[in-house]
Amino acid sequence: MARRYAIYDVFTDRGLEGNPLAVVFDGDGLDDARMQAIAGEFNLSETVFIRTPDRTGHAARLRIFTPGYELPFAGHPTVGAAVALAEAAHGIDGGDFDLVQVLEENIGPVRCAVRMRSGQASFAEFDLPRKSARLEAKLDREAIADAFSLSPSQIGFEDHVPSFWSAGVPFVMIPVHDLAAAATVDFDAALWEKLAPMADGRLAAAYVYCRGGVNHMARFHTRMFAPAMGIVEDPATGGALAAFSGTIHHFDKLLDGHHAFLVEQGVEMGRPSLLHLHLDVAGAISPRRALAGRRRALPPVNFIFEKQALNAHSPLFSKSRKKIAFRTGQAGRRPLYAPSDRSNVVPEAAARRSGG
Repeated sequence: MARRYAIYDVFTDRGLEGNPLAVVFDGDGLDDARMQAIAGEFNLSETVFIRTPDRTGHAARLRIFTPGYELPFAGHPTVGAAVALAEAAHGIDGGDFDLVQVLEENIGPVRCAVRMRSGQASFAEFDLPRKSARLEAKLDREAIADAFSLSPSQIGFEDHVPSFWSAGVPFVMIPVHDLAAAATVDFDAALWEKLAPMADGRLAAAYVYCRGGVNHMARFHTRMFAPAMGIVEDPATGGALAAFSGTIHHFDKLLDGHHAFLVEQGVEMGRPSLLHLHLDVAGAISPRRALAGRRRALPPVNFIFEKQALNAHSPLFSKSRKKIAFRTGQAGRRPLYAPSDRSNVVPEAAARRSGG
């Protein structure tokens, strides 16, 4: 059985920047082992599988996999899948529209809003499914500095010190002195595995941050390293940004009211990404928009630069690809893959032949 997929560049308005995401549209019928194998074959930070929702009225059931293991929640698969579903339901060429959809993830239902405009990159935002919480951990500043090839004096700034947070996926937040320190990081995965805390039976990832950015509008500059996930470095990490909301609120002692942050990531990788974080504070951050806690993601997004069928029964994929230029922000219902377009379907035999 051939299965459709698309590659989206998320958290950018330029092709081949941001964080690439594999979206597999025909996720029903795949078991956990097969989905993990497919995610490993793509070898992107995350692959999201779209399946039939469990509850009527919800848009889809999502399963999110890194090359290493499944995640209960992640930001860029959430926003990428939200846009992909909107395009599938409303078409590519039909004008402007806004919609709200609920996506079922392992962490629970996630409410997303999608805005599509002709000639513009699509935009999506979602409410945090879980409020960021600080976790207990003993963090050694000198050991952290060694793992990132920095001096201990470069770890921390102002009131910010290393800390451990999760909004569904745990991250050690590592403040560094400035952009120069962030740029000179040389991550040692072996040293990190010796010092990183565990959460939910898995090794925590590292989220390095400092104030400012290469983009003059950025409030924070970030990098993310997750060897346990099979990710050397990630160009943009929505799940980490969700956890980071608690870090900012705690160390910057945010006053009640609305706070907007532009956060950049992926600069050192040549995949610059921009993420928007919006927090409404009334004593504490709430994960529900009605109570003023929300996370805005996918500032500009949605570049499908290639689409191709995926054959889940073969360990190999066709190397012949058809390039499709997608425009964003359209409405009108039509399938992503026209039945007459046979070049978008990779038969099993062809996939096997191409993998040598």
